Amino acid sequence: MKRNRVNIVTLGCSKNTVDSQKLMRQLEAGGYMVESESADPADIVIINTCGFIHDAKEESVDTIIRHAESIKREGRGKLFVMGCLVERYRNELQNELPEVDGWFGVNRPQEIISRMGLAYKQELTGERIMTGPTHYAYLKVSEGCDRTCAFCAIPDIRGRYISEPIEDLVEEARKLAAGGVRELILIAQDLTLYGLDLYGRQMLPELVRRLTEIPDLGWVRLHYLYPSDFPMEILEMMQDNKKICRYIDLPIQHISDKVLRMMRREHDGAGTRRLLSDIRRMLPDAAVRTTVIAGHPGETEKEYRELLDFIGEYRFDRLGAFRYSHEENTHAALKYEDSVPEKTKEKRVAGIMKLQQEISAARNASMTGREMRIIIDRKEGLFHVGRSQHDSPEVDQEILVTGTKNIEPGTFIDVKITGSTEFDLYAEKV
Repeated sequence: MKRNRVNIVTLGCSKNTVDSQKLMRQLEAGGYMVESESADPADIVIINTCGFIHDAKEESVDTIIRHAESIKREGRGKLFVMGCLVERYRNELQNELPEVDGWFGVNRPQEIISRMGLAYKQELTGERIMTGPTHYAYLKVSEGCDRTCAFCAIPDIRGRYISEPIEDLVEEARKLAAGGVRELILIAQDLTLYGLDLYGRQMLPELVRRLTEIPDLGWVRLHYLYPSDFPMEILEMMQDNKKICRYIDLPIQHISDKVLRMMRREHDGAGTRRLLSDIRRMLPDAAVRTTVIAGHPGETEKEYRELLDFIGEYRFDRLGAFRYSHEENTHAALKYEDSVPEKTKEKRVAGIMKLQQEISAARNASMTGREMRIIIDRKEGLFHVGRSQHDSPEVDQEILVTGTKNIEPGTFIDVKITGSTEFDLYAEKV
């Protein structure tokens, strides 16, 4: 009997990746032949969309149209669309794209499974089909967000903050480790609040402790720690436990009190400085990653300069800068004029990234001669490409290792740094 082929196309963040991988496992168990990002014609195409910012929304719509046209040319197949874009714009999308066979918002796997003639298998909760590299995986510890940042549409799209039980997450992590995962990356819209809704207190330290007890896991990495309510116990754990990557992902967004108030952030400039000072004091060798927004309503040249000066003063190890855009139904879009011209926003982002490039080049140059432990991600030409505990996959720099043969992805090796560029390091195996 011929099995129907399903192609799942995933756009957006790592949370979407996890959702798609779990959906793929359900479909496979139901008898479908599932593929990810395949260019070959399929009986069913499912697009998992992002609807967070303008560029992501545009990419999602373009992808839907491209696949709809392909299915029409082939004269066969069905097209289903799921995810954040549908949650925000279902009515508009249904009117504009009638050729799509089904629309599903976020957190609706049961509806998709039912539409495809299957029963949702509760016993498969936490299981997934890995796509891409299989030696690292993302563990989504919660859904939604309770913060009220003025610029952000996530609470409107994903709903209130809902934590996954610790026991379920530990079991999912055990299955991933048994399947070859060596680096586990914890993700959520806000890791700091993990467990508060279920247990009445922040439980991230306890979850991390339980995960580090899984023998086959080499590293546990934390993404998206909100500056307010920061769990200081995590820093103490990083001091004592080498399995926890010394990697602090702390999106400060700005340093100006005026802009932070307009952003409706729950931290101010002084509190941000104190926290970052504590991190440097307790973990001087940790990598601190942040994101900032340029051109938010209320940001004049004065506030931009304040942010730029602070970046130069603190010298973040990793930094991403984003251009502000009005997002429908957010507090900022409803209350403020989008007052900063687009060219000015782009110029400010470019200025921030130019400064960060200089900081990164200097930091990398100072690494020459140091030895460190890295995980190998892949072979590329003459190099094995890996990362240190200070670098997360897909977003941070890589280490190019020479003089090695046939090292399997997921292997930990010791290397000595021999050279650098602004955003990469070169090394040889020790």
